[in-house]
Amino acid sequence: MNVASARPAVARQINLQGLSDTVEIDYDLWGIPHIYAHSMDDLFFGNGYAHAADRLWQMDAARRRALGRFAAWAGKEALSSDMLMRRLDLATVSRADYAALSPETQRMCERYAQGVNAWIDSGQLPAEYRLLGERPERWEGWHCVLVMRQRGILMGSLWFKLWRATAFARIGPDCLHLLRYEDGGTERFVVPQEQSADRWSTSLEELRPAIEGLMKLFPYDATGGGSNNWAVDARHSKTGMPIVAGDPHQAYEIPGMYAQIHLTCDSFDVLGLSVPGVPGFPHFAHNEEMAWCVTHAFADIHDLYVEDFSGLPHGAYRTEKGTEKAQHRVEAIQVRGGEDVQIDVWTTRHGPLILGSPEEGKGIALKSVQLQPSDRSLDCLLPMLTASSITEFYDMMEPWGLIDHNLVSADKKGNIGVLVRAKIPVRDRLNGWLPMPGWTGAHEWRGMLPFERSPREENPASGIVVTANNRTVPDDWPDYICTDCHPATRAKRIRSRLESETPFSPSDMLSILHDDVSAPAAEIAQKLRAITPKSEPARHLLSMLAGWQGDMAPNKLAPTAYMAIRQEMTRILARVSDLAGVADTEISRLPPGVSPFTHLWWALPDQLRRNDTSLLGGMSWDELLLEAVETVAQTFDPQPWGDAHRPIFRHPLAGAFPEQAAVLAPTSRYVGGDGDCVLATGSLPQSGATAAYGPVAKYIWDLADWDASSWVVFHGASGDPASPHYRDQNERWARGEQVPACYSRENVRANSARHLIMQPS
Repeated sequence: MNVASARPAVARQINLQGLSDTVEIDYDLWGIPHIYAHSMDDLFFGNGYAHAADRLWQMDAARRRALGRFAAWAGKEALSSDMLMRRLDLATVSRADYAALSPETQRMCERYAQGVNAWIDSGQLPAEYRLLGERPERWEGWHCVLVMRQRGILMGSLWFKLWRATAFARIGPDCLHLLRYEDGGTERFVVPQEQSADRWSTSLEELRPAIEGLMKLFPYDATGGGSNNWAVDARHSKTGMPIVAGDPHQAYEIPGMYAQIHLTCDSFDVLGLSVPGVPGFPHFAHNEEMAWCVTHAFADIHDLYVEDFSGLPHGAYRTEKGTEKAQHRVEAIQVRGGEDVQIDVWTTRHGPLILGSPEEGKGIALKSVQLQPSDRSLDCLLPMLTASSITEFYDMMEPWGLIDHNLVSADKKGNIGVLVRAKIPVRDRLNGWLPMPGWTGAHEWRGMLPFERSPREENPASGIVVTANNRTVPDDWPDYICTDCHPATRAKRIRSRLESETPFSPSDMLSILHDDVSAPAAEIAQKLRAITPKSEPARHLLSMLAGWQGDMAPNKLAPTAYMAIRQEMTRILARVSDLAGVADTEISRLPPGVSPFTHLWWALPDQLRRNDTSLLGGMSWDELLLEAVETVAQTFDPQPWGDAHRPIFRHPLAGAFPEQAAVLAPTSRYVGGDGDCVLATGSLPQSGATAAYGPVAKYIWDLADWDASSWVVFHGASGDPASPHYRDQNERWARGEQVPACYSRENVRANSARHLIMQPS
């Protein structure tokens, strides 16, 4: 590579300590950095420098959140999260992870940190630091592990288990299976790709003593998301090569989780969506030979144990062999605008108590793969950059364990595949349902699932791979992998599109990414059209659903009417099932919270479909539908779905600085879709129609011509509110369009708006 090639017209040169040779950064028309260096050492220095230039405050915020120090910036609204993070003690486990990494990985992180610190030394700090009156602390190599861990911490099974634990006391063990997310009657699996089946249920009566004891501790007073990805082989492609596409779904927190970046040196040339604070591309990227992407796999990597301290010396708890002593420490948390808060942290053999204490007699201890020391996930990052086939690529994933993924990939040899990339404990399937009694020894981990038994499939017969947070494997899979997942609705819709509309060009994939048809909406609308309301306003409301097929288009009134009715149906279900009270429990307040309305929202369609009235307290479904329609009709404000559903972006400091909220979190263009669509712009069931989460990025990787690839993020490449690239991709993102993912040196040069030359000092 010739880093002294022709220069764009706008160029700037700086001298930096720590470089051994020239590093160049071309910023394209969208402010996306394309970084060129000879050595990996200099390239990762440039990676850290560019990340800090665009996303320093975001990186620092992620670090502080992981350390439980964010309330010092954001005030009391961050206190509960800080308390949880102090209990988890991510600093200790992340330092242990870092010590276990290979020397090559440690060097990558150290060089990245040097680049971050070079930007900090420049004194060009983002606006958030001026608001706070703060300066960033130095970046250290182990912080890369810390941020990577924080970005996926406690996702998945933990919250389902807490939800069922809170529901247990109200509905008993026999109805808990009704609270699993709606699945359309059968489930589509990640592995094997072509299989579907009924789901598994179990008797939970044997867990009653532990849960009843737990709920005496946390008595009653009188959260969605996901991702899509897919790959098709040459049979389904107009290009003669595989195509890979997808979109990660997150809450609309700005700056967004992913930063577009391109890293090139003499050893590799990789473009993708990076995680600010972490070098390389753990989730979404392509090199010269292959492409990869992830969705959350919902593998069960967390267990909860009810610990019994009652009647024992302070800090002692029961085990199957007698008693043990819990470890104890005190943490002090600084709160902006308030007094410091001290908390007692207790840790048992299973892990930290996230609820309860010895004084209360019982508590819940968390045992999670994410809290096991000496994880070597980051050892995967360097080999990923040079992988040339999906088989080689998957074989190098054995160290990965920080978060569970469906890892989809394709290579230029024409192969496509999927691997469940995770460390999964070996234990009984019953662990997947509820917190386990911690004193019996019957529900302990028996090691980790060997890597060679990880669910994996290469080149399925259909030539199509689809994952959308649907069930990873059938419930009769030889190894226990998961209990919970998201509905198969999106996976089924994507697969039906790919099977019926072949062959595809890369641009054709845009229509799938923007598909706004909701199967549950069509099904519920059909049920609603079959009832006869008494009042004229209610009949008028239902008239808006006439002929509607469930497309959540932004210019239509029907989606707005449907959403209001379904949300009211969910509130009624919560009330008559007696599950609304879950919102008042201490368990439900554990951040980010266990909302009965969110969980019942997802469970409702399946119960309605099967006319299962077990949770309706003597009510029929027709009666529930009629009440919902009559209630909504009294106050319904008819407006197009795009207006009702317009996304609201949230900046972490908006609460602490409300006068700056509009600058920190600008308004989005309207969108269609909802949480059941491929275009998964989801609302929170308890918070109206506003889109609260959805695709924070979209990508299409064209293996026939990398320069024909495209991508987009929901606001822009920069995390600086003053930058012209803070929100310049929002219009395209909302309209279902993307921007070029320039890859070749010639294409990058042709689209370069700014050129930075970094020379050794």
